[in-house]
Amino acid sequence: MSKRETGRYESTSAGGEQVRAFVPHPLPPTGPPILIEGELAERVRAAEQALARLELAGEMVPSLDWFIYAFVRKEAVLS
Repeated sequence: MSKRETGRYESTSAGGEQVRAFVPHPLPPTGPPILIEGELAERVRAAEQALARLELAGEMVPSLDWFIYAFVRKEAVLS
C-alpha cells in the first residue's frame, strides 16, 4: 500500500501565538484510487454484515427507550 499525502500544514496565529494548522485534502481522494482487496475486502464485508445484523436487531426492539431503560436499571441495581 503506497503512502498518500492527506493534507497540508498552514501557519496561522491562535491566541497571539504562531501555530501550524493541518488542513486535510477534500474527500473523497482522487488519486491514487483506494483499492479494497484481499484481507481488507474480507474485513469490510464482515463489518457490513455486522452492521446489517445490528440494524435488524434494532428494528426488532419495540421501544428503544424501554430497551435502554432496562440496562440502565440493571446497572443501577448491580452497582
